[in-house]
Amino acid sequence: MFAAGKGVRLEPLTSRRPKHLLPVAGAPLIEHTLRSLKSAGVIDVLIVVHHMKEQIQSCLGNGSRLGLRLEYADQGGVFGTADALSLGRGFVGNDPFLVVYGDLALHPSVAKEVVGAFKPKLDGVIAGVDLPDSSEYGVMEVERGRLKRVVEKPRRGSAGTINGGIYVFKPEIFEFAAKTPKSERGERELTTTVNMAVGEGFRMGVLNVKGEMWVDVGRPWNVLDANKMLMDANLTESSLEGSIDKSARIHGKAVVEKGAKVLSGVFIEGPVWISAGCTVGPNCYLRPYTYLCEGVRVGNACEIKGSILMEGSHVGHLSYIGDSVLGVKTNLGAGTITANLRFDDQPVLMRVKDETVSSGRRKLGAFLGDEVKTGINVSLFPGVKVGSESWIGPHVALHTDVPPRMLVTAKFELEMRQRR
Repeated sequence: MFAAGKGVRLEPLTSRRPKHLLPVAGAPLIEHTLRSLKSAGVIDVLIVVHHMKEQIQSCLGNGSRLGLRLEYADQGGVFGTADALSLGRGFVGNDPFLVVYGDLALHPSVAKEVVGAFKPKLDGVIAGVDLPDSSEYGVMEVERGRLKRVVEKPRRGSAGTINGGIYVFKPEIFEFAAKTPKSERGERELTTTVNMAVGEGFRMGVLNVKGEMWVDVGRPWNVLDANKMLMDANLTESSLEGSIDKSARIHGKAVVEKGAKVLSGVFIEGPVWISAGCTVGPNCYLRPYTYLCEGVRVGNACEIKGSILMEGSHVGHLSYIGDSVLGVKTNLGAGTITANLRFDDQPVLMRVKDETVSSGRRKLGAFLGDEVKTGINVSLFPGVKVGSESWIGPHVALHTDVPPRMLVTAKFELEMRQRR
């Protein structure tokens, strides 16, 4: 499994954590993927790490908690996916093996299907994901169920079958990885390795995967996409172990972990996940696909919709959080509103790596880094990002991104005169 990347496009959510540990649907992203590998019969896993590797190793340990045997290899830098693959040569031995990118959210059945598609007459299998817009990915040319080649990011904006980042290989692939040249950006790319291998007779089967069963968690809104997909897949029945007031109402599937408190007058519309140490209410409304991580406090008369609130965050009373992600120990003052719909009803735009891009989403809120604070009656416009440890003063209507550790205030001019 590849888990060495930085996740720059996901900032501010990744300013203090690797993207593979972003919380979705009750667990870190990488943990969901590891569980799907186990369901496919994989027990021994090598995770290639580098950026913030200590956090990943601390979170997963030796894998015994998940029923796996985990080992780690430090890539030592950003050298590309073919380089990462080469680190597994001694680990794999002479058996076919599974490769998966650690920043993917996969339906639990996908890894098992990819493994099942590998046949003795093949040298490998690659997952092909059907997307309505293939322009940002490597598009596969397929003939009679076999891969001909992968064309990187054609930018034609049309539907296509893209490289899904899940493979089964025979060990012969390492020969091609070793002689893979560097790309224009100075990295050795696995897609180049695959093209070289196929060009020399390496037989790669293609397994088609539906787009709704796969999420590339590469941009902030993809975290919400992954949360939704994995909640739908995994939250098949309710688990209500916490303290729930008799006047609270729960419709649909919900998890209320032991140690969580749901106070009087709370209405929950599942799927919803409330972790240990959370307190919700009184008189709150939690709407579908809300995930509250450990120790979250949602105050009186708040509404949370389709959002992820990370550990220790606090939402003051009379606030609305919609289609948003709040970082660790975020503290929102009373009346804070995340607007999640543009006035012209067009798809929400965001700045990603100094480029304005369309999220493709009609509803999208704000993305706040760790320890962000807002005063009372703050309004956050759709798609706004706020860097970690920034403070937004009372009554600010924030329509632009804010870097880390900034103080944003609004100037008011009061007029006072004698009444007549």
